[in-house]
Parts: sequence; C-alpha cells; structure tokens
Amino acid sequence: MKFTPTEFIALCNQSLEYAYSNIILEGEISSFKINQGKWVFFDLKDEESSIGCFMTLYQMRLPLEDGMKVRLRGTPKLTKWGKFSFTVQQVVPVGEGNLKKSYELLKAKLEKEGLFAPGRKRPLPDSIKTIAVISSTQAAGYADFIKIINERWGGLKIKVAHTQVQGLDAPDQIIKALDYLNEQNEADVIAIIRGGGSADDLSAFNDEQLVRAIARSKIPVITGIGHEVDESLSDLAADVRASTPSNVAQMLTKDRHAEISIINGKIYTISTLLKDKISAAEAEAFLMVDKSRQSVELKITSAISDIENKIKLLSRLNPETILAQGYALVRGQIQQGNVVKITTSSQEAEAIIKQVKERN
Repeated sequence: MKFTPTEFIALCNQSLEYAYSNIILEGEISSFKINQGKWVFFDLKDEESSIGCFMTLYQMRLPLEDGMKVRLRGTPKLTKWGKFSFTVQQVVPVGEGNLKKSYELLKAKLEKEGLFAPGRKRPLPDSIKTIAVISSTQAAGYADFIKIINERWGGLKIKVAHTQVQGLDAPDQIIKALDYLNEQNEADVIAIIRGGGSADDLSAFNDEQLVRAIARSKIPVITGIGHEVDESLSDLAADVRASTPSNVAQMLTKDRHAEISIINGKIYTISTLLKDKISAAEAEAFLMVDKSRQSVELKITSAISDIENKIKLLSRLNPETILAQGYALVRGQIQQGNVVKITTSSQEAEAIIKQVKERN
C-alpha cells in the first residue's frame, strides 16, 4: 500500500481514535508551558517513560505546574510532523498534596477576581416555595436532605437535577444543570449537595468552570458539600454555605414543631392580655362589665378561631395526616424501569415503573 505522509498520518489517527477513543493516564507533569496564551504543552512521565501532551488553555480548569501528579483523559494522536502526542480533554490532580496545591493556586486567583467577596453574596429568600436540587439521587446525602425536608415542613416543590457528584464528568454535568435551572427560572433557590468523601472524591467541586457557573447564577445558590470540616471553592462562591446536605434542608425550611410552639405562645399572650383588660374594665366600672366582657369575649372567640384555623392548617400540612387520608408518598426518579419506594400510612413498598406519560 502506498501513502503520502499526510495520508498515512490521517490513517494512523483514524485507527488511534477508533481503538483508543477514551484513554485515562496518570503520571507526573514536566516541561509545562503555555504558548501564545492559548495552548498548553507538557510531558507526562513515570519512572521509565514520557509522553508529550497538548490541550487548550480553556480546558485547563485548574492550575498545573511541573512535579504535579495528575490524571488525564484524552486520545493519542500523531501530529503533522509525525510526532506522537496525547490530546488532553480533562485533567485533575491526584493525591492529597497535589489537590491542596492546585486548590490554593486557584483559590488565590479567583479571590483576586472577587468571586468570593461577601458583597456579591445574596441572602436566602424569605419565602421559599420551590427548591431546585443538584445532586446524585442515589447518594446518601440526597436521601438525608429529603428526609429532613419532609420532617420539618410540607407543601414545598422540589425540582431535582440528577448528576454525578465525583469524577471527571461531574463538573460539566453540574454546570449544565445550573445553566438549565437558571434558564427555566422556576426555583427560588438552587441547592448543590453531596455527602462526605475523600479529598479526591470532593475535588470536582474545585473545578474553575463550575465555581464560575455558581458565581454567575441568577438564582441564589446554597451548597452543602461533604462534612463541616470540608471546604471547596464551590462553597466559597455560593451565596450561602451549609455544613452538610442535612444542614441545607434545615436552613431552607421552617421547623413545624417550633412554629406550633410560637402559635401556642401567641395564644397564651393574647389570653393573658385579654384577661388583664377584663380586670381593668371591672375595676373601672361595674356597670360596664357586661358590655366590656361581651366585647372582649368576641375578640377572644375571633382570635381563638383564627388560631385554631392555623393549627388545623398545620395539621393538614403534616405528611402523616395526608397519608392517613389514603394518599401515598412516592420516592425516587420517575422513569420507566426505575424502582421507587411507596409509603402509605401503615405500609411501605417498592415498585418498578412500567410506564410514564404526561398528564393532560
């Protein structure tokens, strides 16, 4: 078979792309350099070998430098000069020391730009009716979040965007979810949650493009990533940071029991106030007692009726009351073939979704 050099290189690249379309490499960076503010070149080496690597500056979503151990995803390629190279699509540091080094470098860069400034952060809305959640619906942190939400208050609408929360694909999936929720503009707040894990597990939340996406969100963002001791750059860019997914649920909802206590306190205060007024009226003029009492009792009746109506409303919002009426609570992602958990007032069951269709 006869080829020109260009034809042979194209054939080799076609074969390489077909056979090795998604390769992950680990090694140490050396000879790192940036050309023309656009192109990134470095060698990836181990004890015996070295591979030349190339990527665009846009794809370098965290600081890199010589000596740093990293994990790359990309494809092998022959350049038009016949030199073997590895075209990098994604790169992340490996190991606690390298993760911390990259974290500190990127933190300093974004801090200098003002992305973490307290002045640009917004408080949570006073009245929250719709919460958008970005998380893995299979994760324990998401289950804890939903449990606390249901225990504390009812009547909230939860919109869930299922994404990976660790690994090379996680940052882009979370960014797409953020952009989609902002385009829909139906939520009062966006919650990004993930349970605890190692520094490597949580490194997705130190991705530069993800941090910038959180900072530019039109909808206020609250994060609950890892445990209380964990701090990510996503936490620093968010409007509000919670210590855990459960803490996010607590910050976004009222405590039903506390609200009932407040109402009971108001009942006591009103009752005491009205009794004092009755006593004062009796002391002032015996003849006016009957008239005053009727007026006061009317106010008491009205106030108590109003409070009883509020208590009844709270009772109707209680999920257990709703279940007792014959309704059921379905947990899980409503997609054909998925397993969902069904809870009634006295039973729990699991079911497989056979068919999903839109309501008319």
